[in-house]
Amino acid sequence: MDLIPWILLCLLLVEHIVFLPDLLKRAGLNKIHGYIPGLNYWMWLKAIGRPWYWIILLVFPGVNLIMLVIMHVELGIAFGQRSSVDQWKHGALPWIFLPVLNRSKSEFKGPRDWSNLKKSTGREWGESILWALVVATVVRTFIFEAFMIPTGSMEGSMLVGDYLYVSKTSYGPKVPQTPVSVPLIHNALPGSMIPSYTEWFALPYKRLPGIRNVERYDAVVFNFPHGDTIVVDPQWAGHDYYGILRMEAIKRAGGNVETYVSDPNTYEIKAREALKKRFGIRARPLDKTENYVKRCVALPGETIAAEDGRIFIDGEVLEPPTGIQYEYKITFPTPMEKRRAFKGLGLTNIDGSMENRALETVWALTEEEKAQLENSGMVTTIERVDLSYRRGRLEMFPNAYIPEFNGWDPDNFGPITLPQRNMTIELTPRNIALYRRAISTYEGHNLDVIGDQVFIDGQSVSTYTFDLNYYWMMGDNRHRSADSRMWGFVPETHIVGRASFVWFSKQNAEQHGESKIRWSRMFKRVK
Repeated sequence: MDLIPWILLCLLLVEHIVFLPDLLKRAGLNKIHGYIPGLNYWMWLKAIGRPWYWIILLVFPGVNLIMLVIMHVELGIAFGQRSSVDQWKHGALPWIFLPVLNRSKSEFKGPRDWSNLKKSTGREWGESILWALVVATVVRTFIFEAFMIPTGSMEGSMLVGDYLYVSKTSYGPKVPQTPVSVPLIHNALPGSMIPSYTEWFALPYKRLPGIRNVERYDAVVFNFPHGDTIVVDPQWAGHDYYGILRMEAIKRAGGNVETYVSDPNTYEIKAREALKKRFGIRARPLDKTENYVKRCVALPGETIAAEDGRIFIDGEVLEPPTGIQYEYKITFPTPMEKRRAFKGLGLTNIDGSMENRALETVWALTEEEKAQLENSGMVTTIERVDLSYRRGRLEMFPNAYIPEFNGWDPDNFGPITLPQRNMTIELTPRNIALYRRAISTYEGHNLDVIGDQVFIDGQSVSTYTFDLNYYWMMGDNRHRSADSRMWGFVPETHIVGRASFVWFSKQNAEQHGESKIRWSRMFKRVK
């Protein structure tokens, strides 16, 4: 972490204690109060004629930087330095001009009185917009935020075009780690790949107390764990960089997985250079990775496995939530029956296509839709799509070419034990493959394997104890979701909030066949 921003912040706080007392005395206030942290800001607000509750806004990261700029500018105004140049100096370089103001002979004139002076239209709008941004930033960061469902991975319960209310208070809001950013913009300026934030000032991870913990089958919004690096392209930025890199590296190995795993570094270097040259590659801080929404299926310390699509937790079959979808290969006797079934089930282009006259098609259906179709007499055959062809392609977590893992596919995998805080594991080759990223990336240790020995932070070890809790997230559209089955655990540090309800929903013609507002989904609770 760069120390310069912290040095500047500490220097400014020290200057407040050193120089504010004399300025408060010249303003007719108690000089002693200027030496007491916290109380000095209270007196400062009194000197510039601003309400006491502004001090509350100084607690919120990001917002407090805006507030300090405003307070420095208004302190200069209160001492008669009211030109535009003076205001810019006090706002942009308070480290220099607070001491200058203290040493100057400027008399205290009090806050500018607007009662007999009409504000310009620009100033009126500017102040209104500024305070709207301050309030919206506080609400968005610490209370709730709106998210839009962009893909069909949660179809069956959440639809593409649903706008969700996401509660930050459910699990506890995270303190922004990159507070210096464009308000209300997540990670890139609209219509571009230009970052909307700066990393020159960063805060450590901290979560405020929440109402409850993550529970099974909660619809959880989280920072994408594999989003710490991106391909700088709008089409690729939200996808798994490491999966893209691996796919490109396998292509350079002639499409042969075994050739790739014989020398992965060589092929990955070539793939990385190609991606960097064509698109660019960029790192992103944790809180600025893409936001994903999935359903929490397994909790810390539990062991998850899947067999033919059925999920087992600690060896017991888990009853699936309502709305789970799978892909089915369906054969119709005539194109007319195919059209009737499509419209009768209320399907859209997200679920399957009606563009061709082929009698065989693949649709994503819920269990209820499948049963309705079977009982309709409109189909010749219907069977769930077999995903065994995806085995041995390094698509499945932990993306390691080991016989056991090569036999996994989205419907058949495990057992996998989720890490839990203070849980200790033996560092076997299997466990290292499963937990390497958790240990090295999410918990920040250097992990090396040399021969039969495992080294963590340079020390030879045979066990490891986790510092964090981890969750297993899966999409409700099971055959069309990239989730923990492909990229693994979601650490507690990445949890953003709980999807509570849909406040607006609109489908588009490109993905759904027609454009319309879904009035029936307005203010519908997310189950």
